[in-house]
Amino acid sequence: MHEIRITIGHASFRICSAWPKVIEQLETYYAAYPKPQIVDFTVRLEAISLLRRYIRPSVMIDGDFMLPEAAPLPLEQALLGAEMGMNLQMALGWYRQLILHASSAEKDGRALIMTGESGSGKSTLSALLGNRGWRFMGDEFAFIDLDSGFAVPYPRLISLKNQAIAAMEQECPNARFGPLLKDTPKGDIRHMVPPIDAIRKMDHSAKPAMLLFPRFGFDAEIYDILPSEAFMRLTHASTNFVALGEVGFNTLTRFVCEVPAYGINYQSGDEAEDMINKLWDKL
Repeated sequence: MHEIRITIGHASFRICSAWPKVIEQLETYYAAYPKPQIVDFTVRLEAISLLRRYIRPSVMIDGDFMLPEAAPLPLEQALLGAEMGMNLQMALGWYRQLILHASSAEKDGRALIMTGESGSGKSTLSALLGNRGWRFMGDEFAFIDLDSGFAVPYPRLISLKNQAIAAMEQECPNARFGPLLKDTPKGDIRHMVPPIDAIRKMDHSAKPAMLLFPRFGFDAEIYDILPSEAFMRLTHASTNFVALGEVGFNTLTRFVCEVPAYGINYQSGDEAEDMINKLWDKL
């Protein structure tokens, strides 16, 4: 097995692969990240059989935590498999902070947390803001510290999907992009390396200042979200809220009581940015 070790935020991974090309890709796109000796999790990308290692290679995602019923991926999508493997380890095995399925960005020492259903644009908005004066903190998970309540960065590769790919290629022509992965279980995907500032400051937490529920493809609108509604939505957006028990309940309760929540509907990234800036200026 070929391997690479990577630290992203507070978590460290050992990724092993039966195919060297996957590790070469990870070494290229994670070149600026620390390489730890001791890791929190191991991810393994293995062939489903000896024959399928060489003929129509098929990748099975394994590791410290795994989903036995998960369908294998073609070798061309192994980079996505590595990302899915790391996400799975965090979702099922991380208890140091409260996990929210959300993206985040920081400005002036304060964090914006964005969450919503798939296709809401939260990942694209965090990448867009990270290119327009904000610090990108993460596009898959937002972590809330159990003691301080601060947002902890997790700036892994940005996973751009479908229409967002062309939008960010136009927005960031000089960024480092991964290969275009077509017809994945999530549609077309292309990974993008975060700005170097996001990687250098990935140990810099920020106090959450606003919670946003974006919805793409609707007429422009800004509306308030009550703390009770925000709490219920975030319980569904957390992978470890129940496992954390009382401390998870207290952390999420404090979060929704202290952080104002809004919903926005928007048709374009520029429109969303304008609404975000208007809300941010009122804080």
